[in-house]
Amino acid sequence: MVDGYYASVVKILKANGFRYLVNAKGSHEKWTNAKGKVVSVPRNLMSRHTANSILRDAGTSIKL
Repeated sequence: MVDGYYASVVKILKANGFRYLVNAKGSHEKWTNAKGKVVSVPRNLMSRHTANSILRDAGTSIKL
């Protein structure tokens, strides 16, 4: 079974100073950093392209 990319994205966000903020609409979570940047992460993240888009929006150069 495919695990998806949620755990990988969260691990990278934490390593880049992001912390969990709040549950968002549906099965999404909001994560924020010290500068106030907020990104939304779906808990059922299955697409590598979406995962890379979230990481890009977070300001990282890391790709999965």
